Order: sequence, then structure tokens, then C-alpha cells
Amino acid sequence: MNLETNSLGFNKKPSETTVVVAMSGGVDSSTVAGMMKQEGFKVIGITLKLYNDGKEVTASKQCCSGQDIMDAKRVAHKLDIEHKILYYQDKFKQGVIDNFVDSYLKGETPIPCVQCNQTVKFKDLFEFSKDLNADALITGHYVKSLTQDNLTNMYQAIDENRDQSYFLFNTTREQLNYIRFPLGGLLKDKTREIAKNLNLNVADKPDSQDICFVPNGDYASVIKKFKPESYKKGNIKNLDGKVVGVHDGIVNFTIGQRKGIKVSNEEPFYVIRIDAEKNEIYIGPKEELARIDINLKNSNLLTNKEEFNENILVKVRSTGKLLDAKVNIEDNNNVKVSLLKPEYGISPGQACVFYKKDQFGHKVLGGGWIKD
Repeated sequence: MNLETNSLGFNKKPSETTVVVAMSGGVDSSTVAGMMKQEGFKVIGITLKLYNDGKEVTASKQCCSGQDIMDAKRVAHKLDIEHKILYYQDKFKQGVIDNFVDSYLKGETPIPCVQCNQTVKFKDLFEFSKDLNADALITGHYVKSLTQDNLTNMYQAIDENRDQSYFLFNTTREQLNYIRFPLGGLLKDKTREIAKNLNLNVADKPDSQDICFVPNGDYASVIKKFKPESYKKGNIKNLDGKVVGVHDGIVNFTIGQRKGIKVSNEEPFYVIRIDAEKNEIYIGPKEELARIDINLKNSNLLTNKEEFNENILVKVRSTGKLLDAKVNIEDNNNVKVSLLKPEYGISPGQACVFYKKDQFGHKVLGGGWIKD
């Protein structure tokens, strides 16, 4: 008997399809769990305990807090689905927090959300879902995926203000073929409407704003906690090499920063370069931040090199616009990007993600880490 393909692309009934839903306790992942349950899939909710915040039941603007775990449990109970909590604090510390701290000590500006997706979420949770013999891992990310001829491609979400494709550039082909993103074709307002119709307790819950292990956005306090010796005074120099000030630690600065330099000048100074080896900050006028050429390392390609021949767009920060560019790929550790117009404040440690527009939208071709 031939069965029609279900909404996840499997040729079997939803009731015969087991899915693992990554439930963070927020409205997006909770809504996805509700959608899957409503369609008749066999749903297993998984919540990750990633760090010890010491605030197990208090409200927080951070994702993955103690309150979020409680909310996920309530949603699972409401939906009458199986729910598990995985204690990944050690994995998260090694794969995300340590990398975050080390990156700042190198004078970089890290993106821990990419590291989290790359490690505990899309690696460890991926493997755990496979061990459960689940047919798919479902997340509440706002990205689209499209499968044709057994090949899955990732696209920007319809809701461009919510699009999270930048944070998922390191997803592998194997992972893309297994993971599903049901919210990629929805606007955020529609997601909340579905949550209200499902009578979920998180329907009006605010979105998380802070990095989960960085309280109130104070990343410097996290670095001080794990590497207090990193707060070493050093010189602030102008671009001629003249000492014009003293800083309390390079971890307090990022490329393009204007406030907090504490060096007076008629025109505002910006952080132009950070020399981690010499513990020095270089400052100058805004025009010195302009960049055209970018070198990448540890790149992840989701297509063949031939597709990079023309009409390539890149993002050099999560909130940035798509920029016209040319991409030259020697190997994964030697990718050179040439922007057609200068961009300001490009920082090592951030990602440069590649896109190309086709009839389905802006397809993600991969990306890499900015090294200089």
C-alpha cells in the first residue's frame, strides 16, 4: 500500500513516525512540540540542562535557565508527551563556555550560539535522537529546509527578522537530512497564535535575549569568573603606534567598539585592532574599520565549489544585511571573501555565512570563521 508523504517527508503515517523535539521551554520549541502532537506524530520532548545558574525556578531572560526547564515540563504534561531532561553541563562547559572565554582572550568576538548548535544540540542531541531510533529531530529554529532527490538544503526563514540561518551554517549534510524546522515558513505572530490555540502556558512568554550563561549581557564577568588572570593592564595605541591610554584587559574590547575606550578626541575613536599577544588595543577613526577582503578558517561547505561562481551573498554578523561578494575556496581553511563594497567593524571570531538566491529563497551554502 502506498502512503502519502506526511508533513515531515516520510512515507508513513504520523502515528508510525517518532520524532524528538528539542524543547527549550520557550514559545517556539513548545509550539513545534504541540504541532507535531496535533498532527499525530509520536513525540518525545528533550530538554537540555546546559549550565548551573543557581536559579532553578526564577524568571530569566536567558535561554535554558531553570525556569525554562520547568516550563518545558509543564508543556510536555499539557501535551501528554514523553519528556526527558539531559544533563549536558560538562559537554556545554567544554564545547561552548571554554571556547567563548578562550576566544575573547585571543582578541576575537565569539558566537557561542553557533558553538552550542554545532556541539551539544546538533551533535550530542542528534546522536541521542538516533539512539532512540527516532525518525527525525525537530527544532524551533526559524530556518527553512527543502529536500529534493534525497538532498536537503537550508534556506532563510520567511520571517527575516527571526531568521536563524546564520547560526546554523555549521550544520552538516547528515544533520540536515535528519533535522526538521517546522517554523521556517511561519511568522512569529503566527507561532504565538498557534501556541494560544493549543492553550500552552508559554504562549505569551518573552523571547530570550541574553546568552544563557552570560547574565544581563555582562560577558566580561563570565571571563573574570573562569580566567581572572586575563584582566591585565595594557597599552592603548593609535594607528601610528603612539601610546594614548591604558586598558584594564583586552577582554573588555571588541572590534568596532566606540564606547568605553576612555581616550578623548574631537572625533570619536573606535577599536580598530586587538593584539592579544602584546595585550594592546589599537584605536582610530571609523573609516579605518572599512574592510573588503576577509580570510576565513574552519569553513563548512554545504554545496560544491562550482556553485560559488557568481551572485554570492554573505553575512558577516547575525544582525547584518546580505552583502554582495566573491568567494574563492582553496580548501576549508583557506577561503577568501572579497566584498564588492566596504563593510565596517568586521571582527575575528565572528562568522561569514554564504547565501545564494534561487526560486525557493536565499539558500545557505555554508560559511566559515573570520580569522582576519
